[in-house]
Amino acid sequence: MMSKFLKIFVILLMASGISFAQSSSEVVEDFKPSSVNQPGKEYPMVNSVGRVRVQLSAPEAEKVQLDISAVKYDLVKDENGVWTGESAPQDVGFHYYQLWVDGAAVPDPNSLYFYGASRWGSGIEIPSDDQDIFALKDVPHGDLREVHYYSKSSDKVRRAYIYTPPGYEKDQSKSYPVLYLQHGMGENETGWGNQGHAGLIMDNLIAEGKALPFIIVMENSSVNFERPRGPRPERGAEADSTQRRRGGPMGGFDFSADFKKVLLNDLIPYVEANYRVIADPAHRAMAGLSMGGMQTRLITLANPEVFTQVGMFSGGSISAEDVENSPAFKENVKLLFVSYGSHELDNRRMGFGGDPKANTEALKEAGMNTHFYVSPGTAHEWHSWRRSLYQFAQLVFKN
Repeated sequence: MMSKFLKIFVILLMASGISFAQSSSEVVEDFKPSSVNQPGKEYPMVNSVGRVRVQLSAPEAEKVQLDISAVKYDLVKDENGVWTGESAPQDVGFHYYQLWVDGAAVPDPNSLYFYGASRWGSGIEIPSDDQDIFALKDVPHGDLREVHYYSKSSDKVRRAYIYTPPGYEKDQSKSYPVLYLQHGMGENETGWGNQGHAGLIMDNLIAEGKALPFIIVMENSSVNFERPRGPRPERGAEADSTQRRRGGPMGGFDFSADFKKVLLNDLIPYVEANYRVIADPAHRAMAGLSMGGMQTRLITLANPEVFTQVGMFSGGSISAEDVENSPAFKENVKLLFVSYGSHELDNRRMGFGGDPKANTEALKEAGMNTHFYVSPGTAHEWHSWRRSLYQFAQLVFKN
């Protein structure tokens, strides 16, 4: 079973994604089909203030609800057995949602499906003023490749997604920097390509001359949070102080341990043997969102000789004490980027390790190249992380 702390941790992650947009009793009737509906489907719909309206034909059902941003909304059945209803206004960006039909949680048959909350389910896009950053444009496009490789660390064939920038196939003499980019809790290696639009963000930045071309590698760093049975690790003077110090909010549990072995022993060697990457720390970066950002923190602090570019999106921060305990981190890391959604900071729920802005600014004053970014009007959600990647990509590998 999960420890008491981990249960609280999961609840906080979920709670921080609740929409902070204000509701209104008046419904603006300018709904349009969502951009991530299945082909030809009219519902779900979104209006100009971010309300989500769904519709489901279920004549035999007794109760149907829309469940979005951890809030349930009752739907109303008409004489034909069609249920319709809408949510309160949602923050801009991408949101997971589901329907409840007589107590059973089911995906909406009208939406495309995305992997999140440890399942394939429904998603909806609330239009934003800056969605142009991931729009499909008439520019040169890179490739998002699904690859399989054998991992000795996990003794199985694993799947990864790899983005190669425009022109990768044409100029066989050119090599590229590489970013290892991680997803959040309950998501997998498909997240950054689907919900995050990482490839389109990069295509547009490269076309505008705002980012250097680089390769992005996305793997599954999901964690089994069940505690192993048996005696607890030693906590006395002879215990591994590095492990205890870097446990952070997990109370000593290194939830990056399994993926760290895969990343360092299998994934990086596979990428460097099969792709034209510049195989040195100066051209190697790691970043992640939420859980992936926390894993990035643990892995890069423990292995500062591997990565010189670090990005943490809604995933804690690195303090002066962390750097004191890992002096090679300050010496080797050339870029540290930390970001949050503004509603996360307002809510003060994701500040593990202290105030992330204060921590980042303190390291800047100490001589490190650090950047702190706040996504306006968003919480613990994909639009915060799309904007974060957009900002991070314009800084990485340029120092």
